[in-house]
Amino acid sequence: MNAVRPHSLTLTGRFVQLQPLGSAVLPDLARAIAHPEVFAAGYGGGPATLHRDVDSFIKWAHDYFQWESLPYVVRLLGGPNDGDVVGTTTLADIDEVNESIHLGWTAYDPRVWGTAVNAETKLLVLGTAFENGFGRVKIQADAINERSRAAILGIGATFEGILRRDRPRADGTWRDSAVYSILANEWPAVRAGLEARLDAFEGRFVTYRSLRPAGPSGTISGGGPRGGFGPSAGSAPEAVSGAAGPVPESGSDAEQSAGADTSQ
Repeated sequence: MNAVRPHSLTLTGRFVQLQPLGSAVLPDLARAIAHPEVFAAGYGGGPATLHRDVDSFIKWAHDYFQWESLPYVVRLLGGPNDGDVVGTTTLADIDEVNESIHLGWTAYDPRVWGTAVNAETKLLVLGTAFENGFGRVKIQADAINERSRAAILGIGATFEGILRRDRPRADGTWRDSAVYSILANEWPAVRAGLEARLDAFEGRFVTYRSLRPAGPSGTISGGGPRGGFGPSAGSAPEAVSGAAGPVPESGSDAEQSAGADTSQ
């Protein structure tokens, strides 16, 4: 199957819905991801690029996101926070001839780290890539971001190596990039692992454990990298194992790192 550019469509799962990213949603996205813990390990160029004022964030976002590619906004499905914007991710560097695509520019509200949000987002976006004939999906992160790198390995990606002095950070230092990939023949096992993780959350919806009220001038304050699940019955699930390897318990380092996924 030859690769074709995916259509810009809404992707719907059990816990999240991905919609094409547009300018109108940027104020909501700012409230979700414009937090120090998201930018601390390299997202968007690192802490020097963090704009907690909504207007400044919007100006930054217009330059940063890959608008010509396939950027998505991530919304919650179900529960008291149904429809809330909790993150973003992008399919970019679309090379149809070589059947290669890059999954990155991903960040989540720290209140949903350690929940089903990252696993289902990856399931939906990776599925879109492979269903459209791509043979390789690249994911990469700043080499110093051990937590994000653990999350990438946790979904079943294979480490390929380090690109040394790959790009400048916003503070003037140079970033080494850790590169990972998932190939089409590996996708069935990766998909099974992600689905097993999501099955453990069946019957629950994503909830926030700590709320961040907006402060003066649109700044966001309070809260920490804590996420949870609201049960329609029961408590948070036990760790499970899937085809992609052991799945960590909700709230573990490998899972929480998903919120600071700096693959770009």
